[in-house]
Order: sequence, then C-alpha cells, then structure tokens
Amino acid sequence: MLSTDDTRGLALPQDDLVLPFRTVRSDVVGRVIRLGAVVDAVLSRHAYPEPVSHALGEALALTAMLGSALKVEAKLILQTKTDGALDLLVADFVAPGKVRGYASFDKSDAGLAEAKGRGDQGVLLGKGHMAMTIDPGSDKDRYQGIVPLEGEPLVDAAHTYFRQSEQLPTFIRLAVARHYGPATGEGQRVWAWRAGGLMVQQLPREGGKRPDAAASEDDDEENWNRARHLAATVEDHELLDPTLSPERLLYRLFHEEGVRVTPTTALAAECRCSRARIRGYLQRFGAEELKDMREPDGGITVTCEFCSRKYRFASAEID
Repeated sequence: MLSTDDTRGLALPQDDLVLPFRTVRSDVVGRVIRLGAVVDAVLSRHAYPEPVSHALGEALALTAMLGSALKVEAKLILQTKTDGALDLLVADFVAPGKVRGYASFDKSDAGLAEAKGRGDQGVLLGKGHMAMTIDPGSDKDRYQGIVPLEGEPLVDAAHTYFRQSEQLPTFIRLAVARHYGPATGEGQRVWAWRAGGLMVQQLPREGGKRPDAAASEDDDEENWNRARHLAATVEDHELLDPTLSPERLLYRLFHEEGVRVTPTTALAAECRCSRARIRGYLQRFGAEELKDMREPDGGITVTCEFCSRKYRFASAEID
C-alpha cells in the first residue's frame, strides 16, 4: 500500500476513478470517488432539469463508489421509486468499472420547473423506497436491501441503508455541480458536469476482536467519532476540484491519522444496450402488443432509456 505522502510528486489521474483508503490511527476504511467525463456523458445525453441531473449524479457517484468493491462482472443497481416529481432514479455499476443511469420525472410538476441547482431533493423524491441490489453473477443468488424514502435526500437514505441493512457505522458525502471547464479543441470553454463523493466506515471486529488486543469498544467508538468528524469537514468544492487529486484530498483530511491508499478503480460510462438485445426483447411481445408500438410503415423504433440511442427495426425483423 502507498502512503499519500509518497504520491505527492507523481502525475496521478484526477478523474473517473474510485480510490480506496484506510486510516492508520483510527483504523477506518473508506473510498473517494471523482467523476468528470463519465458523469458528464451520462447527464448530457438527457435534457434533464438541473435538480434531476443533480440527483442522478449523486446516485451514479454513490453506486460506483459502493460497487467498486465488487468482483468482476458483478452488478450493483440502485433504484428509487417514489410518489414525488422525481419518481424514478436508476443507476447501475458493472465491475470493474462500467457506469450508467437514467431518471424519470413529471415534466409538468411546478416545483420541479421552479427548482434551481440541487433543489429540495427530499421534496422532489417524495415518499417511496430506495433499493440496492447486488447481483454477483455466475448464477448466484441476488441480494437486495430496501429502505423507505420519507421525503429525505438520497444521501440520508444511504445512511439509513447502512444503519439498517449492513449495521455498519457509515459517513457519506456526495457533491454534484456543473463546472466551467478548460477550452475545447475549438478554443471554447464549456460547462460540464462533475461529481464526487467520500465514504468512511468502521468495519466490525473480526471474531469480536481487533488485531490490537488492548483496543476496547470505547477505543473503537472514540476512533470512529474522530475519523467521522474529520471526514465531515470535507467541502463540496474539494470533492469536485479537478486540480485537487484524491490522494492530496485524503492527506488534507486525515494527515493526523495517517492514511494509506490502495490501487484505484477506473470508471467508464458504458451502456449495455445492443440491437440484438432489444430485438430479443421485442420478440417477447405478442402480435397485439406489437401492433400498438408500430409506426405507419409497420416498423418500430426503440430508444434506450440509459443512453438515448435509437434502434429502428423494420417490420420483417420483428414478425
């Protein structure tokens, strides 16, 4: 493992990665996520109002941050279903680093149209539930944890999930914003979405004991409270700043604790839709159901909700 002190002089990637770490003194584990082109690619494919983009950006950051611990080809799916204007959020992650997501919302909702920036996310989501589903692949059983949403922001629901389903002391901070980026090849500066996040957790004792036999439960609580307090000092702009490397951010937050990092997980925006997959989906419908989908010439056009790519099928391809 590398100490953050050892990485300050290196040219390190700044974006589209998850960086795991562990503090030395307080012995908590955590991850930092930094999303640049990945979150911008997902959000820019849709004409979402800003509050919807903020919420989906947070969902993508949270899902990738948690999913980065999965084995290759395993999946983590986060989904909210509520009665609010923002009635559906879906973000999924396929190990080792493929990310995608989309949102469904009521375009006619006055509150959504008037909200600026992040808006009141709790009101926009409303009441319902948030589900996290882990699919380990290889015909293994899925695991799903469900927590209620009662008009709170997504990050609060994530805290509830870990408190109830995992029973792990957890702190999470998420940030999403549009950033006035560097000049493009045409010499124009452009606005682009960025997202970031920080998570720290206190893992349970192995066999009821810490490696240090002298450590007591009181010590554990004191260590956790100290690490959580340090993590809570992080600012949104620090999570989003493309000039502040994740390693340097960790050193800034936890240098008194000592912090060690392990190799990063690279992230990419990648949809799993394909012409063959969608054709197979259409062929499951009966003739009467397909009739309602057909266009005047008998063909059908399907738009992927994740990436907005359109697939056009002639009548002969689906009969």
